[in-house]
Amino acid sequence: NIMESAGILTTDTARKSWLNLNNENSTNQQNKFASSSFLRAFEGITTSVVNQPLKINTPHIIFTKTNFTNFFSEDFNSSVEIDIPEAGGGKQSITVILFASMDIVLPAREKANLSSAVINGKVALIRPNSDITNISIAFDVLNDTLGNPKCVFWKFDLFDGLGGWSNDGCSFVYSINGTVSCNCNHTTSFSILMSPSSPDDPVLNFITYIGVGISMACLVICLIIEGIVWRKIRRNTTSYLRHVSIVNIAVSLLIADIWFIIGAAISKTKNPPACTATTFFIHFFYLALFFWMLASGLLLLYRTVSVFEGGLSKMSMLIIGFCLGYGAPLIIATITIAATAPSNQYIRENVVCWLNWDGSKALLGFVIPALMIVVINLIILIVVIAKLLRRRVGENAAQAGEKHVLVVIARSLAVLTPFFGLTWGLGVGTMVSPQNMGIHITFALFNSLQVTFHV
Repeated sequence: NIMESAGILTTDTARKSWLNLNNENSTNQQNKFASSSFLRAFEGITTSVVNQPLKINTPHIIFTKTNFTNFFSEDFNSSVEIDIPEAGGGKQSITVILFASMDIVLPAREKANLSSAVINGKVALIRPNSDITNISIAFDVLNDTLGNPKCVFWKFDLFDGLGGWSNDGCSFVYSINGTVSCNCNHTTSFSILMSPSSPDDPVLNFITYIGVGISMACLVICLIIEGIVWRKIRRNTTSYLRHVSIVNIAVSLLIADIWFIIGAAISKTKNPPACTATTFFIHFFYLALFFWMLASGLLLLYRTVSVFEGGLSKMSMLIIGFCLGYGAPLIIATITIAATAPSNQYIRENVVCWLNWDGSKALLGFVIPALMIVVINLIILIVVIAKLLRRRVGENAAQAGEKHVLVVIARSLAVLTPFFGLTWGLGVGTMVSPQNMGIHITFALFNSLQVTFHV
């Protein structure tokens, strides 16, 4: 279309480049060198454009050639702004091609060969007719929920000729109101790579690590206390099962906190396999925490409805509790990692050891079960409170003791259920609004305090 409508190609070499480009784009999409060949063909076209001003604007490509003297500054369709403050004097020309969807052809492949980032701006091919050592480029971001901007250019000889993005000679200047500014000492094909941001704030880090440390200390104290009183609670079945739930909730949360610390350390090393394994265990043990809360709620409901009437044996209820407390989380965690493994989108894209949200929505494998348990436990509490209020207290000491245990369980769930629900509701908020430091700090505080409430 460019050739036919504008007549801009004047040599056989340029015409062949265009034909080769069409041939590659239609028949060699699976060729591992197609991305570099595609862009190289356009660079060949820029050298064959007639030496006069030209502008072709299509929905996917903007093709311009401009003459200027001393300096150049232009805003291209309010998406890319290019400034050359000093061009060495004299009359010069510059060819610029903007690609709206080049990310389909050029993968977000860097020196580290990680898939943690995406192309978040238009690709700008800039070719002046002389060497330029100082050029400023401002990109409008395509997805404003991403962060960690990096100014890059396409380097053809990376990865044994496969091509990839490099930031050699380019520096990030600023990111304000959806615009990322870059400065480079050469001209070629530029863009920006961005990824889901993970706030690295000293206050947030302090609250998180101190909070997790306090959490782990409280959990150890809780388990020691449970060990001391264990013999005294074995006589009453309901009390015994309640303390089994408490111990397993504490153990699950303690192990999850340990894996959280490990995950934080691994995230800094950018080790995807180790991060994937860590995320699996964090996911599993946090889910176990919620499912043991569900087991405690179901125990409360069962003993409220069937108290004084026998029913399931202690061993049967223990088996049900362990199958629910650890079996269900294992199934959910395994399905989540298996479902996201083919797309390599199990963990966060910037190699943070937690479930992916922006790509595969793997985080729903935790959020949905957790929030469903919160809702179920709240319904159980309403039913149990109504039952207890209607029930008359008999003179039998065993019955009074049983009811006291049920009241204790109900009181614990009445505090823990909404608190856990609010905590992980804030956790979802950190995924939806990753730049909001207020949500991150509040979540870190609540995540630490939930252990204090439990103990």
